[in-house]
Amino acid sequence: MKRREWLKAMGLVTAGVPAGQFTLFHAAKPVVNSRRVLRIAHMTDPHLNPSNKSAYWTTLCIEHIQSLQDKPDVIFNGGDTINDALRKSETEVLAQWDVWDEVAKKFRLPVVHTIGNHDVWGIADAQQDPRYAKAWAVEKLGLPNRYYDYEQNGWHFIVLDSTHLKEDGTWYTAKLDTEQFEWLKQKLQDIPSNRPVFIFSHIPIVCAAAFFDGDNERTGEWTIPGAWVHIDARSIVELFHQHKNVRVAVSGHIHLADAVLYNEVTYYCN
Repeated sequence: MKRREWLKAMGLVTAGVPAGQFTLFHAAKPVVNSRRVLRIAHMTDPHLNPSNKSAYWTTLCIEHIQSLQDKPDVIFNGGDTINDALRKSETEVLAQWDVWDEVAKKFRLPVVHTIGNHDVWGIADAQQDPRYAKAWAVEKLGLPNRYYDYEQNGWHFIVLDSTHLKEDGTWYTAKLDTEQFEWLKQKLQDIPSNRPVFIFSHIPIVCAAAFFDGDNERTGEWTIPGAWVHIDARSIVELFHQHKNVRVAVSGHIHLADAVLYNEVTYYCN
């Protein structure tokens, strides 16, 4: 499946967060031998745009989630909420956020958001605008910060900001900035070791599907752009390995679904 065929495979996945082992399952599949403490619906990459039917399909997805007999406790929105702010004018970005404002009225369940690369306002002419970069998305999504954490039902949730400037000052590469990485290190140090941790980001930290998104082996070497998967994955994976209570990391971005188990952390991209 191509990345842009999102309308055919818009991710509606529900996750049961049990007291112990983490399992991910589709809505029709029951949890077996687990004491579920939280049910999460993960939807991602709606790419809302006034020029197509993205609002219709996203609303349909939201209504389906909220009509499930076994309702989720919370919805996770994995980012790229709007179609593209990176290279668009103020007028064009405003029109996209206006679509979001209407769609957001459909939510009846709590929603946790992460910022996607297409939610970032990135044109050079906007650099002096207070809404430049992540600020506009933080405001429209009602976030406490571009990255943040909270606790719920015995789990600690950490929401990361994956989208950053490249070394040449242009957008974007997938990584954590130094401030955020140091915050993450301290946060994991402070969380009690017996409390499971759930990581939520837009861009995958580890992802198998990215290898097969295009002819990435055509040069005779595997080549995956730094905009597709975290370029600092090694540092993050090594950090997680120091904290055995990090159980799962969920992301979107790739428009493909996979699950990778590495160093006792399960990385889901849907």
